Amino acid sequence: MDSKDREEIYRCLPHRPPFLWVDRILSLTPDTVETEKHIPADLDVFKGHYPHYPIMPGVLLCEAVFQSGAILITHGLANADAPPAGVPVLTRITNAKFKREVRPGETIRIQASLIESLGSAWFLKGKVLVRDKVALKVEFGCILAEVKQERNTIT
Repeated sequence: MDSKDREEIYRCLPHRPPFLWVDRILSLTPDTVETEKHIPADLDVFKGHYPHYPIMPGVLLCEAVFQSGAILITHGLANADAPPAGVPVLTRITNAKFKREVRPGETIRIQASLIESLGSAWFLKGKVLVRDKVALKVEFGCILAEVKQERNTIT
């Protein structure tokens, strides 16, 4: 991850390694984002997720899409008149379809696009591509949640 990408990703997301599933922002418009994540071959999760045939857990592929969507939302809020007053938090997952496996050592491309926003709620769709083929499609929703710094809790 180069330092420019890291700064922008860290500005947009509360996530940090080892639970950061975005390495690079490839493109970013008001309605779409495309990111990338290299899946390390030595990732601890592969020791227990089908150890004799390791595959990336689908829930973590979904998380990569959700984090990319949060980058899109946060970037849009940063360009709005008022600074963001919270962080995007997942509220809904629908129509998740897993099409192919992601294996250790592969690089995924993640796409998320805005379907609709209503107040502090956003509805998005996303997908993960591996070897230029769709591995996952999912739709999801987020709200802007207030973060209370003194307790480090989200309300």
